Amino acid sequence: MPNTKTVHVPHLGGIEAAYQMPQPYDSSKPTLVLVNSFTTSSELYRSQYANKDLTNALNLISIELLGHGQTRTKSENFTYWDTAIMNLQVLDALKITGKIFVLGTSQGGWITVRMALLGPDKIAGIIPLGTSLDNENPRTISLGCWDGPGLLKDNISDWTTNDKTADFEPAEEYSDFLIDIGFGKEVDKETRQYWRDTIKANYQGDEGRRRIRMAAINLAERDGLHSRLSDVRCPVLWLHGTDDAVYSVANAEEEIKLFVNSPDARLQVVEGGKHFLSFSHPKDVDAALIKMAQQYGK
Repeated sequence: MPNTKTVHVPHLGGIEAAYQMPQPYDSSKPTLVLVNSFTTSSELYRSQYANKDLTNALNLISIELLGHGQTRTKSENFTYWDTAIMNLQVLDALKITGKIFVLGTSQGGWITVRMALLGPDKIAGIIPLGTSLDNENPRTISLGCWDGPGLLKDNISDWTTNDKTADFEPAEEYSDFLIDIGFGKEVDKETRQYWRDTIKANYQGDEGRRRIRMAAINLAERDGLHSRLSDVRCPVLWLHGTDDAVYSVANAEEEIKLFVNSPDARLQVVEGGKHFLSFSHPKDVDAALIKMAQQYGK
């Protein structure tokens, strides 16, 4: 059974937004919103939920994106901007106020920026992890980033049909591809099996096929954010692993410079860190989060 609860928000004609909070909300503490990576779920941050030092310093709430986990809406079409709006509405619906930070892994990084742009009075700081704030293009690929649209092209084609697909579930080959690039090919067997099972469970049947298809289209055909980054005026702490198989440190070094109006925009490189950095190096990530909360969460 999922560990999430749902809350209704009005965007897109109504969304049942799934979220996970390891501890009850405490209005005396700042809050950290956690945004998961492509076709994972709020369970990506289990290491963070278990860290008492982190939960003592911050309220944690992981909100599952549109097309992910247990979040549901009748609208078949949505974008990352819609998820950012949904997340801000979830915070309102749950009456979460005060200093709010947003951490996002990979595609979650794109949500952190969108939330800062759409809710500048609400978001106190953002923490992108293992991400790129451009769409995939010759510049990013030349810097060592992946070709997401090319790699997902066949999946999107396979997942696009007018036929009912009651027996649909993602192929194990797809799940292993995601696990390899995110957690690392050498990840332990228990973690690999957990995410194989979770990805299959989250995308069952015709409804599951439609959701994973739109999630993939969002990733492959997203808009870049470079021209908007100067509008981000909160602190930015970008964490990036040297062993990230999807996005490169070289790209992060270029893009952090685009936050020209942030009062504090820093890149912290983590030696040996994987794409899912909060999993591979939770101590480094959690320590950086606590430090940021102490610095900007008062």
